[in-house]
Amino acid sequence: MRINLPTWLTLFRVLLLPVMVIVYYLPFRGANLTAALVFVLAGVTDWLDGYLARRLDMTSAFGAFLDPVADKLMVAITLFLLVQSNPGGWPGILLAVTAAVIVGREISVSALREWMAEIGERSKVKVAFLGKLKTAMQMIALVVLLLQHDAETLRYYHIGEALLVVAGILTIWSGLDYLRAAWPALRGRDDEVKKTEKKPVQGG
Repeated sequence: MRINLPTWLTLFRVLLLPVMVIVYYLPFRGANLTAALVFVLAGVTDWLDGYLARRLDMTSAFGAFLDPVADKLMVAITLFLLVQSNPGGWPGILLAVTAAVIVGREISVSALREWMAEIGERSKVKVAFLGKLKTAMQMIALVVLLLQHDAETLRYYHIGEALLVVAGILTIWSGLDYLRAAWPALRGRDDEVKKTEKKPVQGG
């Protein structure tokens, strides 16, 4: 298997994740800024690998598999870091619940897309504008939270939390939108299974 440039960028994004984790916990001045910059760099590679794959016609099966995995790892790991070091109280609970909603939705939609691909209906659950808006809001919120997680004042941290809650609402909304788009296929398959179960057994 030959790895092309967009896939190398995706692999680079995966390798940036442990770097971000290490930097996040290192006790030096500006660690939060450095972790946020690593996250932003990972986000830039996410846009760049997709752009190059389309522009240079360098799509591949491995790249198509790895890209969404890298995206979800990037978001999930960042959320876990932030939840682990949250300031506690109701803001911390809100952050934890929102993180659980976002990660749970990502797992559910990934499973839905995989199932739809198996039955040849993947196009019905392709990424829509609402999903892109959710991703953009999520990324902005995570950058703010990374920058502010150890600041003396949590004023901007709370702004990041509010943005993440909005992203969480969009996450639920877009997830339900994907489910609605897939529902006819899900319902149709369920009806087929029921008809098969009711079919009389032939032979003796």
